[in-house]
Amino acid sequence: MFDALIRFVREQYATNDFIPLHAPVFPGREREYVFDTLESTFVSSVGAYVDRFEQDMARYTGSPRAVATVNGTAALHVALLLAGVQPGELVVTQSLTFVATCNAIAYCHAEPVFVDVDRATLGMSPRALEQWLDENAELDAEGLCRTRADGRVVRACVPMHTFGHPADLDGLLDVCRRWRLVLVEDAAESLGSLYQGRHTGTFGQLGTQSFNGNKIITTGGGGMVLTDEVLGARAKHLTTTAKKPHPYEFFHDEVGFNYRLPNLNAALGCAQLEHIEDFVAAKRLLAQRYAEQLEGSALHFVREPEGCRSNYWLNAVICDSREQRDALLAATNDAGVMTRPIWQLMNRLPGFAHCRRGDLSTAEWLEARVVNLPSSVLPASAA
Repeated sequence: MFDALIRFVREQYATNDFIPLHAPVFPGREREYVFDTLESTFVSSVGAYVDRFEQDMARYTGSPRAVATVNGTAALHVALLLAGVQPGELVVTQSLTFVATCNAIAYCHAEPVFVDVDRATLGMSPRALEQWLDENAELDAEGLCRTRADGRVVRACVPMHTFGHPADLDGLLDVCRRWRLVLVEDAAESLGSLYQGRHTGTFGQLGTQSFNGNKIITTGGGGMVLTDEVLGARAKHLTTTAKKPHPYEFFHDEVGFNYRLPNLNAALGCAQLEHIEDFVAAKRLLAQRYAEQLEGSALHFVREPEGCRSNYWLNAVICDSREQRDALLAATNDAGVMTRPIWQLMNRLPGFAHCRRGDLSTAEWLEARVVNLPSSVLPASAA
């Protein structure tokens, strides 16, 4: 049933060997920059490449400030702290996400609230967000959003740009303004994606990125906080163990985190970022080919939202049913072509099953039908 798709994928990557879901490519100066850090001996969290990577990322995304971290989860943890999230408070997010989104909320000793996603974006639905707030919350005399049932503060909203497709940021910003919520974008998957010409991760008060080995560019492991100059300086301080600058004394003025990205990893990131637009172009070409190949088939290819440029980090199809999804997963993986289902909804996981949630009909529908297809940057010979 899926033989034509399997053949198509093999033609794109020109191999009969195992095809991974998403593998990194290193076409530029990665080795040169990494060896440069070895020769300098500055391989840890102090070094010229850390500063350069932050500056290059700020320039590329248009963010006033970018602060590098050891991974995307650490970036989101710090961003939530900078957003003012306190123990016992609530943070609204989507249940259709990777677990790191919710883990970062839990690290703040806060609790996620799950709302539904839009089918067109796979990201948080502004209508679902507003509906949950209308039914469960109110603004108190000081302008704080609180739940009517028990008075818990609802501090922030964390949408995730699923598979690189930008969420409905205008709608989310409007709801967050009216309900006094801090918008923190989980842009871990969307480096290179644009919403109405502007980079994802730069619309909220804070945004975060990930450079794990399976992302569009990689530092091996790494993340970034995108924000303004004031919060950026605060992020830099917190992620560097809250150490006050001094030629030789060690004084830490609060509890901080050892979250800084090592220079070794940043060197890799600098070289990768030099090719980001080439990567985006190659991935968009692959997405176009998938869409053409699947036209008229039983599999619905997930396209970028209107008015957006998606990096198509992971290409996705929507099957007619869970049975068809399972058959596709079995056929492709048995043939050595790696595919994966979308994540199990967060409210189904033991650590978050107790959390509040709204209607999740769309998320549940997608959970039963979405499959990710191989999405590595195409080899130069195939592009």
